[in-house]
Amino acid sequence: MTATRPRLGGASNMLGGSIEVAPNACHHAPALSVKPWRGVPGTAGRVAVVGAGKMGLPLAAQFANHGWHVTAVDVQEHVVAAINEGRSHVTEEPGLAEAVRSAWAAGRLTATTDAGAAAATSDVVVIIVPVMLDDEQQPDYRSMDGAVDAVAPGIHEGSLVVFETTLPVGDTRNRFTPRLAEVSGLEPDRAFFVAFSPERLYSGAVFRNLAAYPKLVGGIGAASTDRAVAFYASVLDAEVIPMSAAEAAEFAKLADTTYRDVNIALANEFARYADRVGVDIQEVIEAANTQPYSHIHQPGLGVGGHCIPVYPHFLLSRAPEMELVGLSRRVNDGQIGIAIRAMQRALGGLDGVPVLVLGLTYREGVHELAYSRALPLIERLAFHGATVTAWDPLLTDDEIARSGARPWSWGSPSDARVIVTQTADARFRDLDFRWFPELELVFDGRNSLRDVALPVGVAYHGVGVQATAGS
Repeated sequence: MTATRPRLGGASNMLGGSIEVAPNACHHAPALSVKPWRGVPGTAGRVAVVGAGKMGLPLAAQFANHGWHVTAVDVQEHVVAAINEGRSHVTEEPGLAEAVRSAWAAGRLTATTDAGAAAATSDVVVIIVPVMLDDEQQPDYRSMDGAVDAVAPGIHEGSLVVFETTLPVGDTRNRFTPRLAEVSGLEPDRAFFVAFSPERLYSGAVFRNLAAYPKLVGGIGAASTDRAVAFYASVLDAEVIPMSAAEAAEFAKLADTTYRDVNIALANEFARYADRVGVDIQEVIEAANTQPYSHIHQPGLGVGGHCIPVYPHFLLSRAPEMELVGLSRRVNDGQIGIAIRAMQRALGGLDGVPVLVLGLTYREGVHELAYSRALPLIERLAFHGATVTAWDPLLTDDEIARSGARPWSWGSPSDARVIVTQTADARFRDLDFRWFPELELVFDGRNSLRDVALPVGVAYHGVGVQATAGS
C-alpha cells in the first residue's frame, strides 16, 4: 500500500498550540459481510472491542457504522447492559449516543463481559484498556495483562489482534504476543496476526479525529501489518499509514505525546522568565508563532489527563537517560509550587486565607479527574493553611468533597480572598464578582480570564501574565 504523508496546511492561529485538521468525508460503499474475513477490500467481518470506555465505545460505534458486526467487551456489567439497550454510558462525547443507538438498532452492536467468547467469534480483536502508572512511576499492566489473558483462549486461525492502548516500545512483540501464542498454540504472523495502532483521539472530538488524523499501523511482521492496514482502511475515512514495525508505531505515539509535554514545559519556563522581566508571555507566544516553524504551546498550572503526564514515563521506564523528558515532567509538575508562591507573595501568606478553586477536572468539558492538577493544588493550599472551596460544572458536591475541598454553589456568597482557575471553562467568564466581597486576587491558572474586568482593588495574576489591579 502506498501512503502519503499528511499535509496539514497553514494554521490560522497557532496561539495555544492547536492545529485544526479537516475531517475527510466517508468514501466507503456498503460493505459485503463475509465469514471469515480475510482483508479483502469492500468486505466486513466481526470485531471485538475490548474496553468500552471513553475511547473504546466510540471505536465500537465507528466500526459498526462502517458495516462491521461489533461485540463490545467490558468488565463493568452496567456498561454492558447499557450498550445492549442501545445506550451510551459515556455522556459527554458529541455524537456518541446517536452512533451507539444507530449501530445497535441496525443489529451490529452488542456487548458482553466474556472476552474469550467474543474473541472466538471475531475476526479482529481491538484491545483498548488502560495502562497507567504505579507508585514508582512505572507502567501498571494489571488491566492490560488481564485483558490479554481473557482474550487469549479465543484466538484462532486467522485472528487479528490490535493494541490501541499506548504502550512502552517493544511490549506488543515481547510482552503480549508470546502470551497469545502460548495460549492459542498458534504461530504469530502466520496463523494469527498482531499489530499496534495507537489511538490518537481527543475527548470531545473523537469522531472528528477518527475522520481526520492519519492512522498509524505497525505489525510484528509484514503479514500482520497488511492485515491491520486492511482492517483500518475498511472502518476509517482518514489516511492509514503502514509503519515498518510495531515498535515504530509504539515509539511514534510516545514521541507525539512527549513532544507536547516538553513543549508545554518550555512554555512554562518561558512564562517564568516573562514574570522576571515583566512582559506578557501571551504576547510573546503569539508573536513567536507567526513564524511558521514556531509552535509554542501554552503555559499553565501543569498537565493532566490519561496521556501527557503518563506516556513520557513509558519512555523513561526503558530509557532513563532521556534527561530532557524527565526534566520536562518535573517542570510541569512544579507549576503548582510556582502558583502557590505567587499567591503567598501577593497576600503575605495563605494561613487562614479562604481560596476558591474553579475547575477540578483535568480539562474543561471532560468529566475526568485523572492526574488533574487540581488535586495537588488543593492539597498544597491546605498544607499552607488555606481554607479551600471548589466548584466544577461537571462534578457533584460529593465528587468535589472527595477532592479535599468544600463544595461551593455557583452564585452563592463567598468569603474567598483568592480565586484560582485550574481549567479554562468559558463559564468562569460569567462570574459576578459581587458574590465575593472579600476578593483580593484572581490567579488565572490557564490565562483565560486575562481580559475580564475586575472590581477596583482586585489583582489579576496569570501564568507569565503580569499582575494588574482592577479599576
